[in-house]
Amino acid sequence: MLASRCFRLCSLCSRVVYNSSRGRGGGGGAGGRRTLTGHTGLKYANTTVGQRWGTAAPKRLCHSDVEDLYKSESVQRYLQQLMDEHRDISKKLEHPYLSESDRKLLMKRHTELLPLANVFESTEQALKDLEEVLSLLHSSSGTKDEDTQLTQLLKEEEAQISHKILALRKDLIKALVPSDPLDSSDILLEVVSGRTTGGDICQQFTREMFDMYKGFASYKNWDFEVFNYTNAEYGGLHHAAVRIAGENVYRYLKHEGGTHRVQRIPEVGLSSRMQRIHTGTMTVIILPQPVEFDVHIDPKDLRIDTFRSRGAGGQSVNTTDSAVRIVHLPTGIIAECQQTRSQLQNRDTAMGLLRARLYQSILGKETEQRYTQRKQQVGTRSQSERIRTYNFSQDRVTDHRTGYVTRDIKEFMRGGEALDDLICDVLEHTEREAFIEVVEKSLKPSV
Repeated sequence: MLASRCFRLCSLCSRVVYNSSRGRGGGGGAGGRRTLTGHTGLKYANTTVGQRWGTAAPKRLCHSDVEDLYKSESVQRYLQQLMDEHRDISKKLEHPYLSESDRKLLMKRHTELLPLANVFESTEQALKDLEEVLSLLHSSSGTKDEDTQLTQLLKEEEAQISHKILALRKDLIKALVPSDPLDSSDILLEVVSGRTTGGDICQQFTREMFDMYKGFASYKNWDFEVFNYTNAEYGGLHHAAVRIAGENVYRYLKHEGGTHRVQRIPEVGLSSRMQRIHTGTMTVIILPQPVEFDVHIDPKDLRIDTFRSRGAGGQSVNTTDSAVRIVHLPTGIIAECQQTRSQLQNRDTAMGLLRARLYQSILGKETEQRYTQRKQQVGTRSQSERIRTYNFSQDRVTDHRTGYVTRDIKEFMRGGEALDDLICDVLEHTEREAFIEVVEKSLKPSV
């Protein structure tokens, strides 16, 4: 009997490996097709996968969140609707009498649904594999000691398949959520010191946030080009604008825009004399810069001012009027640059910055809404609009949109893996929300 069970386990494992290498699972007719959540073995997806972090680790979204999402009747109906559509299109494409235009339209939709269908079928096969493993575990329970090794192998296989099912469900969310066409764009990032509360603590925090995003750009191997950097007292920062270029920059940083709050006992500046916890804010602004855009600017619509760069003192003080400020008179949009001693270079950089801002305002209603995000992200810079709190006294960072909590704030402010983990958590949350919105919208009865 032991030899027979080992053979069945080996056969199961080899089939799982083979199906994974093919990138798809078993088929099945529409009548016998199982839903993604209607399987008794799915409960093990939450109980067999070990916890990755301890109590002091970041607060991740629980597996049960994904589980509850797929238990939703509307999600099940929507998935089944898409799978029925995929099968129907596949049958239609087999007919030789299709016109070229109809075939082209069907092929386009078939291509859109194919990744989802592959993940759906892979999930079905994983459910079958899990059912077989659980059946073997049930039949081996209460037997002789010689089955102990087999039981351990079966439990390990159960954990692996359960983890695979969870990963496939996340892949389904990504396959269903429409991608943002600007995700691959470079961005213009601005950091602005809060003006309503905190004083010098806001300016110091703004500099730290600037350094954090600079560190994150280095961590991601992105280019980080400074357009403007306006110093403040006590080593703080009033405002800075940078261009960040690289792979999927906008996708990762688009949710960083908004008000960030800091709580700490200041080490320098006027606030440090009071030796108590102070609260301040700063604002992050994210604007996408598509790879290809062309904006015509009439020179008559520009006012160009020159002034001396504001340095930190010593050799950094510029003794010539090399800094450039350009105002687009029809819109009131302003761009300035003071990063080099060359007025010509600063002017070219400021013009590029102005073009990027104008681009947001002339692409129609949809892009105009994106441009107004700048105003929404700036807001009043008050504490009530915060998206994230950095509590140095309690060594904690909290994202208020998802409830994500992480410790070791000094490591977080370096802009490495800790920040990447939080950003990915926010991305998962927003993708799940977008997924629910797509499902609800698709199932609304047409008027």
